[in-house]
Amino acid sequence: MIARIRVVAAIERFLFAPARPAPLVALRIGLAAVLLAQAVQIAPLYHSLYHHRGLLRGPLKDAFESSHLPPLGELLASPLESQILAVLAVAYVASLVGMLLGWHTRAVTFAAWALHFVFLRLAPHTNYGADDWANIFLFYSIWAPGNAFWSLDRRAGRASDVPTDANRLAIRVMQIHLCIAYLFSGVEKASGEQWRDGAAIWRSLVAQGYQLFDFTWLAQVPWLAQVSGWLVLVIEIGYAVFMWFPRTRRLWVAAVAAMHAGIGVFMGLHVFAAIMIVVTVAMFGVSAEPVTPSERSPAVA
Repeated sequence: MIARIRVVAAIERFLFAPARPAPLVALRIGLAAVLLAQAVQIAPLYHSLYHHRGLLRGPLKDAFESSHLPPLGELLASPLESQILAVLAVAYVASLVGMLLGWHTRAVTFAAWALHFVFLRLAPHTNYGADDWANIFLFYSIWAPGNAFWSLDRRAGRASDVPTDANRLAIRVMQIHLCIAYLFSGVEKASGEQWRDGAAIWRSLVAQGYQLFDFTWLAQVPWLAQVSGWLVLVIEIGYAVFMWFPRTRRLWVAAVAAMHAGIGVFMGLHVFAAIMIVVTVAMFGVSAEPVTPSERSPAVA
């Protein structure tokens, strides 16, 4: 009976012990900044990507459409489609700016998530992991109090940085989501030979069209690709374990950040790399533990 009470108490502490909202604030700012940078990056191609008569159309476009959701591009097709797209773009950027500044944070985050989802449906052929992860964490951010400080809401008195059990629960949900995702990704990679023998690293850097640098020299040192593949497996599978121990957490955050930085630099997947670094650093690299009044920083007071 006593053991059961202790287990229940430990679970309650794990899920509901009052926590500072610092990780949620870091997530809000980091995610908004990355998505604004992405918006600037795609601005020159905006019309070509999202107009129903853009770069990809006809049977080729139909092949990328989901059978579960309506093709929004066809619904918007009208003489005013260009104007509608312009309004959507302005609203999306404005919502991200509001999110970055923490102005009516929950409302603008909801708008950012909804508009981001609209763009996912307008150009499903352009979507990849970065877009999916961004949409997931935008959704989480709607419910998480990410305006506790470094925000206009805090300055206006609409938010508080008091540690709460709701903060802890929001952080735990996102932490567990990340651990499950990395664990499944690592186990799936390990189930085949391509990551264990280095073939996946070779194809990623040389043979799949991602290459930004000449890595053909890897053929002379095949062991390096093999070691790199095993490092990826260790980092991803170990994520679900070593992120929970204070002694290994910083090392694993740094390893994950380095892995994704490498993906961004050497494969050109900058947005994906930035989003994964932001969510990992925010959820595991920023402390949520309450501090004493004497330890509080003026920036978060």
